[in-house]
Amino acid sequence: MLTQLPTLGVGMGFRESYLSDLFLHRQDVDFLEITADHYMDIGIEKQKELDLLASHFTLIPHGLNLSLGSAEGLDASYARKLAHLIQRLNPPWWSEHIAFTRAGGVEIGHLSPVPFTYEAIEVIVRNIAKMRHYINIDVPLILENITYMVEMSGAEMNEAQFLTELLERTDCGLLLDVTNLYTNAINHGYDLQAMVEQLPLERVVQLHFAGGFWHEGVLIDSHSHSTAPEVWNLMDEIIARAPVKGIILERDEKLPPFAELREEMQRARDIGRRLRRWV
Repeated sequence: MLTQLPTLGVGMGFRESYLSDLFLHRQDVDFLEITADHYMDIGIEKQKELDLLASHFTLIPHGLNLSLGSAEGLDASYARKLAHLIQRLNPPWWSEHIAFTRAGGVEIGHLSPVPFTYEAIEVIVRNIAKMRHYINIDVPLILENITYMVEMSGAEMNEAQFLTELLERTDCGLLLDVTNLYTNAINHGYDLQAMVEQLPLERVVQLHFAGGFWHEGVLIDSHSHSTAPEVWNLMDEIIARAPVKGIILERDEKLPPFAELREEMQRARDIGRRLRRWV
């Protein structure tokens, strides 16, 4: 199924402050990723915004709080609302993080890493099966690797091995965040090239890229700066080796003039063209 997905090109995570710019420069944005949580329990104005975007762009819903790694299972109310949005948009695919945001009935408020264990894989497999039941239409799910400040104890494999096993068990695609991959390698002393060699690159559907900053010797994935040269180099390698269908630029803080985002999207588009991922 993953090989049959459409090639979307290069786009950005939608931010409301750029709404006018998107329509002024429609030809520079191939598709949009929307934060799914922003379009659940919405009023008339947000419904109109969603309809407007959907009438001009392919939209990919990107979830934040499904908490696929929660051993207690999914929050049924949240899952049904997310399923309704996915059914409404019927996108080429949708995405969520390999993480948990809820434990013991308490909302943590951020993406927390799961331990790289077979038990954690079983939990995620169950939760994905349940979510697919709620959606009830055949829309592929792609899973995103996250950054983490603390490595969970009891690991039975490394992150690349965990991703390979998880994607095989769930038959999901990979939303490979190249910035997250680089950030974890720097902060935890991983051999980045060895990690890339072990990744299930054949399952990559989409990429994320963004820029962060250094704080007291730690690289922070803040989505607040332009993309680092090392991340561009990594992205070039991944696009050359993986069947990438789409690339999304993320920017959430210190929002620059839209022209800066256009330049970064164009650079990513040029890489894809040079490597013949799209025309």
